[in-house]
Amino acid sequence: METTPYILNEYKAFTLQTTVLEAKSFFYETSFCFFPIVRNNQLVGLISKNEVEGIHENNKSIENFQNLFVLFSIEENDNLLEIIKVFASHETNIVPVLNTNNEYIGYYDLIEILHIYNETPFLNNEGIVLLLEKEIRDYSFSEICQIVESNNGKLLGIFISESNATTVKITIKFSSQDINEIIQSFRRYNYKVLSKHKEDFYLEDLKDRSDYLQKYLNI
Repeated sequence: METTPYILNEYKAFTLQTTVLEAKSFFYETSFCFFPIVRNNQLVGLISKNEVEGIHENNKSIENFQNLFVLFSIEENDNLLEIIKVFASHETNIVPVLNTNNEYIGYYDLIEILHIYNETPFLNNEGIVLLLEKEIRDYSFSEICQIVESNNGKLLGIFISESNATTVKITIKFSSQDINEIIQSFRRYNYKVLSKHKEDFYLEDLKDRSDYLQKYLNI
């Protein structure tokens, strides 16, 4: 999905001459936790709201506090997942955007990026979400797709949500008229179904058999 139309310039970046008081006023009026600082269209770094609030010399320029700057950014052609990764790894709600000449051209706002992500078929389309688990040496994306599609399902998305040295957890989303058959097919291929689904007749069948056996033993 194209993200460059969502590059924002509503607020102009700080410069090294921006005063601490100006930065404090900016953060007071906005919800940003960081904001970029530029010099001659080059990104110098970002300064956080928390760091600014800890400075008492309000009349000094932020140039005097470069030891408080941090540096992270995204390139304008990077994909949506890379953008979300930068947001998450820096625990920020704003990410500066650079062009191919390494010049600052604006920023991404986390809320806008989440709106884009929400429009992807994985989130926006109706479907069933399964959380699967299998040994890491045995799982296969092609096998997962084959299981869904061979049961007349349509896969909408798939990603690894967790992994360790021995197992992997995989989240998939699909549409199907026969959800139970797909769930049982995954079990036949030795995938553990971790999520709960009312369409899953397997557990209900086991419960009925257990109740029947208990009733038989009590006779």
